[in-house]
Amino acid sequence: MNTSISGEIKTRLGVAGNILIASHVRPDGDAIGSLLGLGLALQDLGKSVQMVLADGIPSSFKHLEGSQQVLREPKGEFDTFIAVDCADFKRLGRVFESFSPPDINIDHHKTNENFGTINLIEAEEVATAAILTNHMPQWGLRISQPVAAALLTGIVTDTLGFRTSNTTPEALRQAAALMEAGADMTDLYMRSLVRKSFSAARYWGAGLSSLESRHGIVWGTLTLADRKSAGYGGNDDADLINLISAIDGNKVGMIFVEQNDHHVKISWRALEQGIDVSQVAKSFQGGGHAAAAGADVQGSMGDVQKEVLTRTRTLLGL
Repeated sequence: MNTSISGEIKTRLGVAGNILIASHVRPDGDAIGSLLGLGLALQDLGKSVQMVLADGIPSSFKHLEGSQQVLREPKGEFDTFIAVDCADFKRLGRVFESFSPPDINIDHHKTNENFGTINLIEAEEVATAAILTNHMPQWGLRISQPVAAALLTGIVTDTLGFRTSNTTPEALRQAAALMEAGADMTDLYMRSLVRKSFSAARYWGAGLSSLESRHGIVWGTLTLADRKSAGYGGNDDADLINLISAIDGNKVGMIFVEQNDHHVKISWRALEQGIDVSQVAKSFQGGGHAAAAGADVQGSMGDVQKEVLTRTRTLLGL
């Protein structure tokens, strides 16, 4: 635990009056849970807080208290800028292009670029929400029931329900503490990892029908046409990568998701111990963890897929 850095953050939060908290584009459960957990706790302390996600809150997380407060762009003045669960400044989105780097950067990605004035980076933790669970009491922030629910959502989603290889006894203790603070594990697990909308299920069908497997890599493809046909409103993979990651007989799972702006979003999952997919993602200006990483690459689906698959095989020796 970074005691000295944690002390710096406590001091900075103590004098902060108007706080801006943001996380990365195409937010996942950890980005959302960390944003809401920290934001709600600071509000409970009497701080003025605005929480920003450039892509907004996906419908599967709108049950979390505070989700209705999340803005798509910053408004007004602030004296303290905090980034959570974001490996590099650009991932906060275009609405922050003219902003100076954050005062505080809290993250668990091993590829984090330490772009804040104060950087609390703990790559050994399973989620940024886990870092906050440990440190927030030290900062004088109370973990109320809504805060606990947000933080537990971050831990549950980033560990895929405690199934990822980096899950530790400490992560289970953190989850237990959040349950004791009032978070409903069963409900949060079902909402974030199990339940799917009808349109998401149709979208999955398109992705599953596209599956290919060669050289130890299994991958799926989701096009703009697939999204339109399914009626799916998001620009992500609806967590299909988690299902692809459960397919036996492969070393790496991947999914390619076509975007409106002539980009392709790629997600990697390491399906065996000892494989570090973050190095592949970083070569495409992405980032993540050894077991899970992602990147956005400009170009057509065909060109991007060919280049990314080739480099994945080369860098990982497949």
